[in-house]
Amino acid sequence: MATTRDYYEILGLPKDASVEDIKKTYRKLALQYHPDRNKDPGAEEKFKEISEAYAVLSDTEKRAQYDRFGHAGIDNQYSAEDIFRGADFGGFGDIFEMFFGGGRRGGPMGPRRGSDLQYDLYITFEEAAFGVRKDIDIPRTERCPTCSGTGAKEGTSPKRCPTCGGTGQVRTTRSTLGMQFISTTTCSTCHGRGQIIESPCPTCSGAGRVRSKRTITVNVPAGADSGMSLRLSGEGDAGEPGAPSGDLYIIIHVMEHRHFKRVDYDVISELPISFTQAALGADVMVDTLYGKVKMNIPAGTQTHSVFRLRDKGIQRLHGHGKGDQLVRVIIKTPTKLTQEQKDLLHQFESLSKGKKPDGEDKSKAEKHKKSKGIFEKVKDAFES
Repeated sequence: MATTRDYYEILGLPKDASVEDIKKTYRKLALQYHPDRNKDPGAEEKFKEISEAYAVLSDTEKRAQYDRFGHAGIDNQYSAEDIFRGADFGGFGDIFEMFFGGGRRGGPMGPRRGSDLQYDLYITFEEAAFGVRKDIDIPRTERCPTCSGTGAKEGTSPKRCPTCGGTGQVRTTRSTLGMQFISTTTCSTCHGRGQIIESPCPTCSGAGRVRSKRTITVNVPAGADSGMSLRLSGEGDAGEPGAPSGDLYIIIHVMEHRHFKRVDYDVISELPISFTQAALGADVMVDTLYGKVKMNIPAGTQTHSVFRLRDKGIQRLHGHGKGDQLVRVIIKTPTKLTQEQKDLLHQFESLSKGKKPDGEDKSKAEKHKKSKGIFEKVKDAFES
């Protein structure tokens, strides 16, 4: 893309700016820096920069990609032309002409470019984390296999249109009050194709295209997330003869996991533990995307405490390390107690509060010994 500056910074807007605010700000800046109005050096480049920022932030899908992945989410998913296609620039000249030095692909004159297609791809949590190759079936228009897209019957070929000479356009000149006015319109004989077909192909009836279903392999990168868009250039509908095909956009949807949730590149999970494990400490096995991992629970752990497992999260896009797994422990409180368990808990509570359930004074060492002994009985009673 033309710039690597922050798009919000370019427009001077906060990241929660509304679409209406973005449009108003763009119009104000465009009026200020449009090269037809501003002849200062650098005005044209400034105008291009704010137009690029507006083209991304005014589009819901592109803005979501940019907010999540920054310029990487735009540069790796869209071509320069894709960024500007569909953006309403409010009449500020031909943005495509300014950026690319030519008209739009498959513009109003000449053969029309094929339509872009969209496919919603649903993948599992693990497939998003590690990446996956998927074969998908895409219904689309393709170049006719009988005539190879020419539209002409076998043994014949299209002929140059005699009306426009093969340009697809007709120029008309008229003089009024000593002035000449030139207008250009689409040729009515060939409808802008520049060719006429005298003997149409029987398979496609001269259209050069037929409906078909194609199996396409999609490579989903490790670290993909819901809302991410993958662009497959030229895999959309076929264009008219002489025009390029459209593109295919794969929209990623990650299905929910039974145990894991994702926050950026970190994985969030919960681990139930017993209250004796929380009180005494324990080594426990934790499920991760990479298999089971041993984790230490320190003595005295409280419920909802969070432990971090380094590099056990999601692979970052483009291979720049991994996130972590954050494990929140939940202490399970028993709901059905035997009389023995209740008695032991009452004894332990009494000793913990410094009471004398047997009516006798005890030394500190004796109290500690007795408390430890009762807790061991509690542990055995609840874990047996």
